[in-house]
Amino acid sequence: MRNIILGVSALALAAVATPVMAQELEGFTVSGNAAIVTDYRFRGISLSTGDVAIQGGIDLGHESGFYIGTWGSSLADAGGGTTYGAAEIDIYGGWSGEVTPGVTFDVGVLYYMYPNGTKGADLDYWEPYASIATTLGPVDATFGVAYAPDQDSLGSEDNLYLYTDFGMGIPNTPISLSAHLGYTDGVLSPKALTGSTENDGFDWSLGASWALTDNLSLGVTYTGVNAASVDDFSDDSVFGTLSVSF
Repeated sequence: MRNIILGVSALALAAVATPVMAQELEGFTVSGNAAIVTDYRFRGISLSTGDVAIQGGIDLGHESGFYIGTWGSSLADAGGGTTYGAAEIDIYGGWSGEVTPGVTFDVGVLYYMYPNGTKGADLDYWEPYASIATTLGPVDATFGVAYAPDQDSLGSEDNLYLYTDFGMGIPNTPISLSAHLGYTDGVLSPKALTGSTENDGFDWSLGASWALTDNLSLGVTYTGVNAASVDDFSDDSVFGTLSVSF
């Protein structure tokens, strides 16, 4: 799910990952994931200042479609002033299910936490989200929206994010391709984050992944935004990912 966030998020790759066991208990499924990325890009913006980040999460889902989960990543800790600290922890919950043959709907709420940010700073915020997924021939397509209402941590401003994701596997190979396009209108837009008076902007990415095993994959992604280019923040980037899921 954290791909709304995906909405990503998302080149010299050297990685280790810690597997998390999955099991089914009376209609419940526990699954986990872990990854190392050469740059943590969220909606095209680097939250690790171009450095390696370690990430992982765990989800609890029920056969009814309801789920809860948590995901975390290391961040860049700039030090001094208002900083988000060295870690991000997300908690989310919602419902996902097939609403008609071939069409899946997902709706929920995500809460972003920064537990070791600057003391006294109001940094945490919440964001409801919804998406619809289907297939267009050989292509998996997802269309989604996330909206963070006015909050003190966002300077009493709101933020709207619209996105579409496409993915497909190359037949008879372990290679999968992906494409992403997002649009932000609000305080978290790439233009606003790079000092512009405009509060909108697009982000995009193209990626490829190679399934090394059923659970382990290696990926590379190119991403960018239409905003001022700031090194290791909003500049175009190519980053690598090694991930494992169970």
